[in-house]
Amino acid sequence: MKFWKLGLTLIASILILTACGGTKYEAVPINEEVDVCVICNMQVKDDAYATQLTTKDGKNYKFDDIGCMNEWKEQNGTENIGMDFVRDYNDKEWIEFSKATYVYDESIRTPMAYGIVSFKDKESAEAFVSEQGVGTILTAEDLGSHTWDQGEGMMDMSGEGHGHSHSHDESEHSHEEESHNHEADTDEHSDHQ
Repeated sequence: MKFWKLGLTLIASILILTACGGTKYEAVPINEEVDVCVICNMQVKDDAYATQLTTKDGKNYKFDDIGCMNEWKEQNGTENIGMDFVRDYNDKEWIEFSKATYVYDESIRTPMAYGIVSFKDKESAEAFVSEQGVGTILTAEDLGSHTWDQGEGMMDMSGEGHGHSHSHDESEHSHEEESHNHEADTDEHSDHQ
């Protein structure tokens, strides 16, 4: 009888510990063929700017720029986020948002011109600032009070900037299509002059 009670107590303890251990969230690979930013509807590239979050109910949302992920958080709150991820600028390794170090400068070109890149450690961020000669180092906590303004330095598929404004009700299209549309607009303007 003692062994039975001991066994039952052990099983109950294991179940309680397992339940309290929480869910382990992992970053999901980017699929450029189908992944679209849920905020701006642009293609999510498998690059250093991609971010994502998974809600506690298991839904995964991907973003082409950390600024878009921030906008999602502002619209939906953070209570239901199981985990959010950014990528190391140097090796594209997924990092938990709260553990990354960030560099901001309005001149840093990112897909939606928020000018923020992420690093797995402070030393890498400092090296980037030293190499580029610009940038402010931020923590995830600092980003909570950051002013999320878009600059003029949006990127197209090849990493070159294009200067159109960003609207969140655009139809689904890639950064490359935006670049081609901007080039066509520029050609039209030069024909009229």
